[in-house]
Amino acid sequence: MATMEPPGITRHRRPFLAPVWMVLLALLIAAGVAYSFYRDATTTVIVLASTGEKEPGTIDDPPISAEGEGRAQRLAQLFGGGAGLGRLDALYVSSERRAQQSAAPLTELTHLAPTVFSAPEAAATAAGLLHAHEGAAVMVIADGAAVQQFLRQLTGPGEQPRNAAPDLLYIVSVPTFGRAHVLRLKY
Repeated sequence: MATMEPPGITRHRRPFLAPVWMVLLALLIAAGVAYSFYRDATTTVIVLASTGEKEPGTIDDPPISAEGEGRAQRLAQLFGGGAGLGRLDALYVSSERRAQQSAAPLTELTHLAPTVFSAPEAAATAAGLLHAHEGAAVMVIADGAAVQQFLRQLTGPGEQPRNAAPDLLYIVSVPTFGRAHVLRLKY
């Protein structure tokens, strides 16, 4: 009579839970990557201001008018608040006399050294500004045509305002992910 031997203990087990553990591990890695992107996401805020009105005259680069000087003072009161919330991190000013004169009260209050650019280089300056000041608050003071170039560069194609009036501020928020938003204020 043949005796039956008891079954031996096998060391091979089926990897029943391995697919579940692999899915959980993949989800954990994906959550870590998403969290790091979320933490690195910033929004750059650019305030675009047109230069003050020009003094009537026939010279190529006229000075700012008395009304323009008043607007420059209001601009300084709005954004020259010093340290803490609402402070500017950088100031860009075009090389025209009116832009320099419009920015003078603001530079005096904020003690920011303005970055000067020429109006024909406005689009390139706008692209460089986003990389140099990611997540910062930046003010740009330039003539109407340069402000339009900044708006086109920062917001992309789409409906753009036809002219940048001297009493308008454009506040452009450019997130790391997504499209830019523009807020237009009259001051």
